[in-house]
Amino acid sequence: MPISAFQMPVLAVFTVLLSTAAWAEEQAPIKSYRSITSDVLLDPNPADWLMWRRTYNSWGHSPLDQINSKNVNRLQLAWAYTQEPGNQEAAPLVNDGIMYLAQSNNVVHALDATNGDLLWEYRHPLPELKGSYVKRQLLRSRNAIALHDDKVYLATGDARLVALDAKTGEIVWNVAVADYNPGFNYTAGPLIVKDMVIAGISGCTTPDTGGGCFLTAHDAETGKELWRRHTIARGDDPNDATWAGIPLEERKGGSMWGTGAYDPELNLIYWGVAPPIPHSELARGTPEAAHLYTNSTLAIDPDTGKIVWYFQHLPSDNWNLDHASERVLVDVGDGDDTKKILLTIGKTGIVWALDRKTGKYLWSTETVHQNVISNIDENGKITLNEATKPKELDVDYLACPSLYGGKIWQATAYNPTTKTLYVPLANMCNDYKVVEQNPDPGEDFGRGRFAERHAPGNNGMVGRIEAVDVETGKPMWSHQRRAIISGGLLTTGGGLVIGGDGGRRALALDARTGTVLWELPVSSSIGGFPMTYMVNGRQYLAIPVGSNKLVQFSASLTPDVIAPADRKEGKGSALLVFALPQAPDLPAVAEAEQ
Repeated sequence: MPISAFQMPVLAVFTVLLSTAAWAEEQAPIKSYRSITSDVLLDPNPADWLMWRRTYNSWGHSPLDQINSKNVNRLQLAWAYTQEPGNQEAAPLVNDGIMYLAQSNNVVHALDATNGDLLWEYRHPLPELKGSYVKRQLLRSRNAIALHDDKVYLATGDARLVALDAKTGEIVWNVAVADYNPGFNYTAGPLIVKDMVIAGISGCTTPDTGGGCFLTAHDAETGKELWRRHTIARGDDPNDATWAGIPLEERKGGSMWGTGAYDPELNLIYWGVAPPIPHSELARGTPEAAHLYTNSTLAIDPDTGKIVWYFQHLPSDNWNLDHASERVLVDVGDGDDTKKILLTIGKTGIVWALDRKTGKYLWSTETVHQNVISNIDENGKITLNEATKPKELDVDYLACPSLYGGKIWQATAYNPTTKTLYVPLANMCNDYKVVEQNPDPGEDFGRGRFAERHAPGNNGMVGRIEAVDVETGKPMWSHQRRAIISGGLLTTGGGLVIGGDGGRRALALDARTGTVLWELPVSSSIGGFPMTYMVNGRQYLAIPVGSNKLVQFSASLTPDVIAPADRKEGKGSALLVFALPQAPDLPAVAEAEQ
């Protein structure tokens, strides 16, 4: 789609804004702040975006409709903000006109959401680090913050939880949850439930992190730990035997790379868990075993940390195919026939629907080519494809999807009007080779070697967005493109699906048809999680841009559309914020477009 007259000034204005509005010489104090109570989190103001996916059900949906399918092609850049070096996985939050932006390197900025002026800054001090793996995890940040009361809660790369004063950025409390030097870290932000800060630890991959990862709950006022739930069955857990006799200190994995969802009516939180480490039976030295609770959905009582039910999506993982991303909570049907379902999709590209009261399997739908699961029966029992399991060291096995999915951390979005889940996907496979394991606890441990490949029949189209009917699991439409869909998706009350690709194209699609309504080349690959908010009656659309691992891994498959700078880590991260034009002849944009 050609750039409209309204879009022509974008690139020129972008350069100026990056060097001016983004960096105020003096921090302006926040004079007034609207406190966020637990009741507010249950029913947020449509103008705000208070948590990672805006609401507890992880829809990634805003009811705002000033920007809509009729006028989205008139969007102009309102302001832009240069971000810290590092992979772009940011998720901006907005409360009453104040934006809170967590970035790589454990940095948090409070900004005026109308122009990007800096209000305060917090830079978490970096500790002494051992090994390249630990350093890489420390410097990344994915939806790292949460808001509650008058505080901003940051989950850091050195395995700490920090509460900051939302008006000043000053530290209220700072607690160490685990030892970072073996590899424990946070790669995603907390969930605030009933005055508790609940967050999942990741990085349980090195010899010194035996015993696996865990979820903890902390008092929101003091940081005191209230409970701890491990993601690896241990001790008197009835599923201890699923580890085939591996000693506890040698059980690794079960990272919690993402942030959970919450159902206040059932009083359950839902969290996804990553694979066991090392990544294959061959490297683990065990026969086929489930290794619970890896690659599972956990339903947990937030008051006690007790696992109420679990469902394992991929037992005995051999390919590093995580199931640790978002859980979307949707009600389908009417009256007595209403079903409370949980939807999730892991790296296999399979959409799973479970009864969120009981964990019962309802249905599943494949979205991309996969060859690791040969069958899922009517009860959700999985049969693995033995032919794709590595059986020898240093031999390539074709595994589909690749270790970056299918779908990995780039989030789905749900629209309650269309009753459709929109899924960002990658048509990729990889050659997977198991190698001798690295014994150095400070380095990458438990991995194989992965070489990216096009999925069969993708016609060179790596990027894809699939629309899935949540009642039936049937596909509604599919949008494909050359470059990978490199960030999360957003849906709006204006009938839009918003995202973008690794070829630096921001996109708005029609939610019902998949038609491209707006496409704009910007400064870098689309990354992180687009969101929208309203201040003083004007709706803004925020799109994080900058390279990330998805773009870097897929770049060799689409070298013609991936910019050279985006093939490297840490280049070009910025936040672009768009709005409809304000002009004397357009006093009320919403009315003018009706």
